[in-house]
Amino acid sequence: QVQLVESGGGLVQPGGSLKLACAASLDGFIFYDMAWYRQAPEKQRELVAAIGSGGSRDYADSVKGRFTISRDNAKKTVYLQMNSLKSEDTAVYYCNAKWKPRDIWGQGTRVTVSS
Repeated sequence: QVQLVESGGGLVQPGGSLKLACAASLDGFIFYDMAWYRQAPEKQRELVAAIGSGGSRDYADSVKGRFTISRDNAKKTVYLQMNSLKSEDTAVYYCNAKWKPRDIWGQGTRVTVSS
């Protein structure tokens, strides 16, 4: 059973925008802390942005001011609006849901920033 499904990735030029979505099929979605991670080729997976069950947000320094995470509890969906994209944002982006002891990952969506 697939519990997190990411969408919205693709090829975009530097300076462009993309909006990722993560649709969750999770009971108790409102209790989950949600996050976006990314993994670039030959690099470790890193946290990009997180939004807590209460709505608090946190961002990696590299994306502050450019990316915005949000959630729609009624739709059980979390979003990542990415603006002013750079080549170094190229990676596979993964959605993550945590509600101890559950730690659930999506299969990822690829974002390529290139001219």
